[in-house]
Amino acid sequence: MKEIGEKLKEARESMDITIEEAAQDLKLRPSQIENIEEGNKDAFKDIFYLKMFIKNYSKYLGLDYDEMVEEFNEFLFDFTSKISLDDIKAAEKEQRKKEKKLKTVKIASPYTALKKQQYTVPRILIIAGIVVFLVIIVYILVLVFTKDDEEISNTIVNNEGVVYHEFA
Repeated sequence: MKEIGEKLKEARESMDITIEEAAQDLKLRPSQIENIEEGNKDAFKDIFYLKMFIKNYSKYLGLDYDEMVEEFNEFLFDFTSKISLDDIKAAEKEQRKKEKKLKTVKIASPYTALKKQQYTVPRILIIAGIVVFLVIIVYILVLVFTKDDEEISNTIVNNEGVVYHEFA
């Protein structure tokens, strides 16, 4: 990893580009550029982001980015192949312990958790209730207005201004 960082640093310095300029152009923090050039892989949370940063930085400096990525992949292989089987077994055992703890703690995801049954009134019942209410109101209004019309139509006024009601 250190060799990759040195190649990148030499290319940047030969082009008279400062760390700040490179960071600004690549939309990285200057500390990320410094860590790449120093070969400090532990400064990055995700090794795949580091690989992407190296590829973009190589491309930015006009280097053969495929070659740089291949060199980084070789570094990863060398690094990961040096992990002993005992360390791998210990890590698996620790992972199983964590999984057991997680199984005892119930974690509910909004996507997988069953929702409590909510008693809601269906929309169709609400709409039907509104329609029935409106029909009753219209019926009452029709009764009120037609009753007044019947009284008026049954009323006779003579020439002297006397009002007679005619009942059928």
